[in-house]
Amino acid sequence: MRIWITEVAPRDGLQNVKERIPTDRKVAFVDMLSETGVDEIEVTAFVHPKWVPQMADAQDVLRRIKRNPKVIYSAIVPNEKGLERALETDLDKIAVLTAATDTFNLKNINTDIEGSFQRLIPVVRKAKTEGLKVRGYVSVAFWCPYEGKVPPQRVKDMVLRLFDVGVDEVSLGDTIGRASPSDVKDLLEIILKDIPPDKIVLHFHATYGMAIANVICAWKEFGIYRFDTSAGGLGGCPYAPGASGNAATEDVAFALRESGADVRVDIKRVIESAESLGLPLESAISRVPRENL
Repeated sequence: MRIWITEVAPRDGLQNVKERIPTDRKVAFVDMLSETGVDEIEVTAFVHPKWVPQMADAQDVLRRIKRNPKVIYSAIVPNEKGLERALETDLDKIAVLTAATDTFNLKNINTDIEGSFQRLIPVVRKAKTEGLKVRGYVSVAFWCPYEGKVPPQRVKDMVLRLFDVGVDEVSLGDTIGRASPSDVKDLLEIILKDIPPDKIVLHFHATYGMAIANVICAWKEFGIYRFDTSAGGLGGCPYAPGASGNAATEDVAFALRESGADVRVDIKRVIESAESLGLPLESAISRVPRENL
């Protein structure tokens, strides 16, 4: 099975950037990413601009990008009001949010786990009636900055509930980048007893330098082939103290390719796309001479 990459830099990579990035530059960034061979691009988030100012131009960006028919274009939609705005654009897919601890949910979306489900259920149902695919995010699926190690069984119960609600896939987030391959094994051994690997996406952060090891572990040992990554290693969560950027698309693509996986991402184009933003890049591969790639 070839590797499936969801490029999250336009949303997760930029949401924490304090300097306002012009809409034109975001559109150009997405257009460049559309030609890199990634399978999906998470373009933006329909959140209140008071909380995430960088996403205030969500509708404009989605309306102006050049769509590659081979790419799925998605966005975060945390509530019904956000869905109303999203449905005014030509989206292929939305993503709803929850987290594996009450404290992180309260910090991130101002409600606890149960409240997050009550909020996302009508969003999922409405999106499905509109013919949209739906992803469910479970943040802090391994470690929480407020509650520590998260019990794998709790995460599994939440994943099963999300599928009962009607989502098509679940992305498990190592939001603070604290997970190790041992943590990945503990969680996947439990989850994959009842859920096929093609329904699970993994979303690693590079805070502790473990992201690539976790990706390789998930792919080689459990057959997971779908990963969220961010061009240039851009990103971080405003509600996860100390969390650094996402696993870099170019680093993940290179590591998997060199390990024998079927990866169809153009690493050089990914780096060029990230460089177009004029932001410091966090990836290892971006520092390697291009002729060596």
